[in-house]
Amino acid sequence: MPGTFDGETVTRRRFMTAVTHSAGGVAAMAFTLPALGFAIGPLFSREPFDWQPIGPTSDFTEQTYVTRVLTIVQGIGEAGNSIAYVRKRDPAIDTEPEDQYNHFVALSSRCMHLGCPVRFVSAAQRFICPCHGGVYDFRGMVAGGPPVRPLDRFYTRVTSAGMVELGPRYSVNSELHRFSPRDPGQPLDGVGQYLYPKRFDTSILPQS
Repeated sequence: MPGTFDGETVTRRRFMTAVTHSAGGVAAMAFTLPALGFAIGPLFSREPFDWQPIGPTSDFTEQTYVTRVLTIVQGIGEAGNSIAYVRKRDPAIDTEPEDQYNHFVALSSRCMHLGCPVRFVSAAQRFICPCHGGVYDFRGMVAGGPPVRPLDRFYTRVTSAGMVELGPRYSVNSELHRFSPRDPGQPLDGVGQYLYPKRFDTSILPQS
């Protein structure tokens, strides 16, 4: 081979080229693999959730929301807690099909813009996000600001003893169709429901 010594099969130039390409490949993988893991990781995350009692049916009315604290992530103390706003279903305004899991309406306090906590203002009958001005109406539907979809909800059920329990969280679109939980900032109307795939979770409840 021209430019080589007797018996030499790899020139110094070829060796340096191979080293450079290898280093470039390692550097590319260092940037690509974390980004790829961030993108597809939610597809395989699991969010086990035990049904949690939040009080007797007499604690809740159709006219306003009652605040309840529930545990989202076990074993990490208060950091794993969240707030749900709960009321009794009102057939006059809650027009989505009724089933065994929505006799009571339980809304997540997590804003669907960037995840900040919202609070219910009873005088205005609105949920307000203090971070970026997101506004939701009494049903949790977007009434103003940057949120891309209504507030997430929790499945509810009533035990034989008359106790209301909260189940897994689920997301809804503007028509209140149920979807497996999505992250804030992920719309579920139109093509949005296909752009942001659902998570594989441990829930056996019906989800899209």
